[in-house]
Amino acid sequence: MSTIDGLPAHILLVHAIVVLAPLTALLAISSALWPAARRRLVWLTVALATVVAVLTPITTEAGEWLEGRVGRNADLHNHTQLGDTFVYFAIALLAGAILVAVVHVRETRGRAVSRMLVGAVAVLTIAAGVAATVQVYRIGESGARAGWSGVSAQPVRAGK
Repeated sequence: MSTIDGLPAHILLVHAIVVLAPLTALLAISSALWPAARRRLVWLTVALATVVAVLTPITTEAGEWLEGRVGRNADLHNHTQLGDTFVYFAIALLAGAILVAVVHVRETRGRAVSRMLVGAVAVLTIAAGVAATVQVYRIGESGARAGWSGVSAQPVRAGK
């Protein structure tokens, strides 16, 4: 996918990742820690984590297409390298959401769920959620540097 309505697809798709990955992380962590949230949000969380995992390689491919059309520099190279790693974070987030769903299914079927299992799932989900959110920030910050390097922070005065 190269463009959407004439705009580079990467620039549009990346906004979905920037919004959905931290939102999914927040929902997954809430569901892992809070049984009432787990009952209400677990399937939404799994669905959003799946969307993030599917959109990530599509967004990366669109970014590689865009990279081939702009001047390459160190900032863009750093952004590309970081962006290529996000698929692992997206998969970890999906795995955390699935593990929370497994706990939920066991609870709703009346099967005993040990506190140790719930605690381990919570720790893994928190780690995946925090890591994914931090990585989204790092990738976004490096992309902003790549896109805005060389742009002055000073306003341009009309007529000058």
